[in-house]
This record gives sequence, structure tokens and C-alpha cells, in this order.
Amino acid sequence: MTLQEKNNIHILGSGPAIVLLHGFGCDQNMWRFLVPAFARTHTVILYDLIGSGKSHLAAYDHDRYGTLQGHADDLLDIVREVAVGPVTVVGHSVSAMIALLATNKAPELFDAQVMVGPSACYIDDDKDGGYRGGFTRADIDDLLDTMESNYLGWSSAVAPQIMGAPDQPHLREELTNSFCRTDPDIAKHFARVTFLSDHRADLAHCRLPTLILQCTDDFIAPVAVGEYIHRAIAGSEYVLIDNTGHCPHLSAPDASVAAIRRFIDGRR
Repeated sequence: MTLQEKNNIHILGSGPAIVLLHGFGCDQNMWRFLVPAFARTHTVILYDLIGSGKSHLAAYDHDRYGTLQGHADDLLDIVREVAVGPVTVVGHSVSAMIALLATNKAPELFDAQVMVGPSACYIDDDKDGGYRGGFTRADIDDLLDTMESNYLGWSSAVAPQIMGAPDQPHLREELTNSFCRTDPDIAKHFARVTFLSDHRADLAHCRLPTLILQCTDDFIAPVAVGEYIHRAIAGSEYVLIDNTGHCPHLSAPDASVAAIRRFIDGRR
């Protein structure tokens, strides 16, 4: 099986390369509103994280993907295999940290990175100057326990909150269906890896130009988290989009494209 088949890689357009990484419970189709805007000027590389979408599910290894570094190494493999020249990587949600780990490990492969709704740690921590990730450890334990006992029920209840977009019920339904299509065993494992991860220490090692794209009302990654990441990454840019939800590339695509375009064009 080729790498393209394993990760369901699709490549569109021409020009400097930009890689789009989807978040938990999603697939590359979640970028469909941004792809046309960037395919006119860039080579757009899309793929599904192993365990998601139309990736080769049998390739999901609980040891390799027991940390986000396994997914980061996949990103590096894909960039080396299909990209020409240093790439801009756009990561949504947990994939923002996956991209961070990859760019820290092999910065020579990348030109810049965009973090959409990132969180370096989801759990509040009073020891770190009052860090607020948005959840207590008890909240996360309850979330994971509920997921373990009733994944479909959890998906139906939580996905609409994550999407937000109160005026776009079709998007709330889409994310719910996406969660429900994900293999439950893989989803539960990936959720545990995601929500218990802490990559705050990795932020300071970032040397790439970085844009942090945050929403004003985000159930998963509150504004305080984006501001923390902005302070931790030297020279980063921070854009706050007036939007309710965790997926501005779906619910506020025009604002998302504009912010990413300004960041990319400003580097020319």
C-alpha cells in the first residue's frame, strides 16, 4: 500500500505547497470551503489522519499513536513524499499541536504554520500562573468516561456544542455524523491522547512564523488558550474571529480565508 492510499492523500492546484490537517472526529472534507481559495495560488495537500475518514484504519497502531508524535511523524513522511519546497501547514484543533511537533522536529521542511482553534493543554493548571485550558481534570475524566460507555450518545451530545454555529444547524448535524462515523475504539483512544496531552513546553521551541486563529466563543479552546499560545510563541500573530464554535473554516470560511491569506501574503 502506498502512502497516498494509506492516508487518502489528495493534491490540488499548483504553486507553493500548503498542507491542511483536520481535527478530531473529522476528515479532509472539512476544509472544502477553503480549498478553492488556496488551490488558485498553491499546491494544496489534503489527507486523513490514520484512523479518520478514508485512511487505512488497519494502520492505526495504538503504540505509535499513543502520543501525538506518531501523527506528527506521519505529517513529516507525507511532506517528504509529496511536497516540493518548504510548506505552510494549517492544523485545526489537535492537529495544530501535531503540526507544532512536526515543525519543531524538522523545521527545514516548513515555511510557516497556521493554528486554527489550537490548545496546548485542555486542563486547567494552577501551577502554571493560573493557566486555564477550559476544563478541570474532573471534566475531562467525565468526558472520557462518558465516551467510553456510550460513544454514539456522547457524539450526539457534544459534537453540536463543538461546532457551535447556532444559525447553521446543517453544520452541527454534519459534525455529529462525522463523529458517529469514526471507528469508536480509535476515537476513544485518540480522544484520550488528545485531551490528556500537554504541549505547553513545546511552544517555546517553535521558530516558524505562526498565525493563531481563534474564535470569540469556542467551547473547546477558549480565548484565554489562544492568548496563552500567542504569548508563548515568539513573534506569532494572533487573529480573533467573531464566531461561535470551534470550526471557523466551516462556520466562518470567508473570515478564515482572509486571515490566512493576509498572513501568507505578508510573508512574500
